[in-house]
Amino acid sequence: MDNVVEFRKITKYFPGVKALEDISFSVHSGEVLAFIGENGAGKSTLLKILNGDYQPTSGEYLINGEKKHFRQPSEAIEAGISVIYQERQVLMNLTIAENVFLGRLPADKFGIVNTKEANRRTAEIISDFGLDMKPTDKVKDLSIAYQQIVEIMKAYSRDNLKLIAFDEPTASLSDSEIESLFKIIRKLKSEGKMVIYISHRMEEIQEIADRIVILKDGKYVGNYGMKEVTEEEMIRMMVGRNLGDIYDNLDRNKKIGDVLLEVEHLKTDHVKDVSFTLHKGEILGFSGLVGAGRTETARGIIGADKMLSGELYLEGKRIYNKSPKDAMKNGIILIPEDRKTQGLLTNFDVGNNITVGSIDANSNNFGVLNRKKENEMVQSGIREFKIKTPSAKKKVLELSGGNQQKTIVARWMSTNPKVLILDEPTKGIDIGAKAEFYNMICKFAKQGLGVILISSELPEVMGLSDRIIVMKSREISGEVLRKDASEEGLLKLAMIGGENNGRN
Repeated sequence: MDNVVEFRKITKYFPGVKALEDISFSVHSGEVLAFIGENGAGKSTLLKILNGDYQPTSGEYLINGEKKHFRQPSEAIEAGISVIYQERQVLMNLTIAENVFLGRLPADKFGIVNTKEANRRTAEIISDFGLDMKPTDKVKDLSIAYQQIVEIMKAYSRDNLKLIAFDEPTASLSDSEIESLFKIIRKLKSEGKMVIYISHRMEEIQEIADRIVILKDGKYVGNYGMKEVTEEEMIRMMVGRNLGDIYDNLDRNKKIGDVLLEVEHLKTDHVKDVSFTLHKGEILGFSGLVGAGRTETARGIIGADKMLSGELYLEGKRIYNKSPKDAMKNGIILIPEDRKTQGLLTNFDVGNNITVGSIDANSNNFGVLNRKKENEMVQSGIREFKIKTPSAKKKVLELSGGNQQKTIVARWMSTNPKVLILDEPTKGIDIGAKAEFYNMICKFAKQGLGVILISSELPEVMGLSDRIIVMKSREISGEVLRKDASEEGLLKLAMIGGENNGRN
């Protein structure tokens, strides 16, 4: 029997925000339907309504023509709906089989759990998916990708599964892991399951989706087969304008100044003999494959990883960063790749997240906090960095990914740094928000900051950087000016290496 899920005029209000307005579309058996749109367009909100996490303000959804109203996720699961969110929902200390059958482990008539049967049924699913794992493996020992696949296996193990939805499933996956995920999605599709897929990566959408639903500012823009629209048309409908080549339109700094930061023979447990310079007003890109040592170099500079040897000079003066706090005092800030675990205070509001790095600056000599000064900093940060939030009291986790990242940038820019290190700053952010970030980064450079940009996206590192350092095997393998950079050349340096020692 073919299944169909229909959304009819779904509208959702939050205090001060209309998240969704009159959204209507359907998804059918054996198809992959992708939601695309900028951060804050309403994609995840739609999934949370379908999953029973949120209740619609108005409108309805139907499964096979029957109106549904899930008050909690367990009701959605009973109806055959499963949603796989970015945040993994597995119990790390349990085995794969225990996670797959959590809450419904096979048992005899006396209630004694039949572990052997749970392992057997899990092994069948593992075999169906063509995976290299055992039912008895502990989830904590699996890669992020496999932990996510355990969640998929949990949904797949339910006989009534009709629809499975994915919210940014590849944000932390390698290319090979993404391909493994896509194989499983294709299997689900071949078995007649409905699949909803959310991603900011256009190449993924084009590879895996049959149709797309485009959303903008909580409104329905259109519903198209993948062969009906080009990538440029999709982007234009998502952002409401034609971005063209966003890198050509950047207001770049044309006056790069004197040497600001010198890194001499930096060595930690994770990098070996790294030396380079950074100039005032320069955007210095760091490229390389995963594990090449880019993030580890940044961690060594700020003192998050112990420097075993080497020297740091800021504006010609030797500095010592034994901890990130020392680095901040010296004017060097790292905005980390993983904003949820290393950047955000997830239980706090937007205002607290902006001011947490400036408590001393907002207090008097007796340590008493000046609330007026603190509030001025919050309002200035929200205004300057265009953080979309109904108020400073909004929980930061309720913002879109792009606005969460802006909140972190606002926090650290309020400390008036001299060197700003950005590690994968646009990870998980849609193309419209990326354009904002690119202009922001160029603005920082024009203000005289030295910017170090670590990015795995070659077009991004080539399009933004004045100079690019490539790392391989935890050391610098080459250095290229923007005008001389090519994807082929950077990949060659990243995979094979070069003669240039990276010094300038």
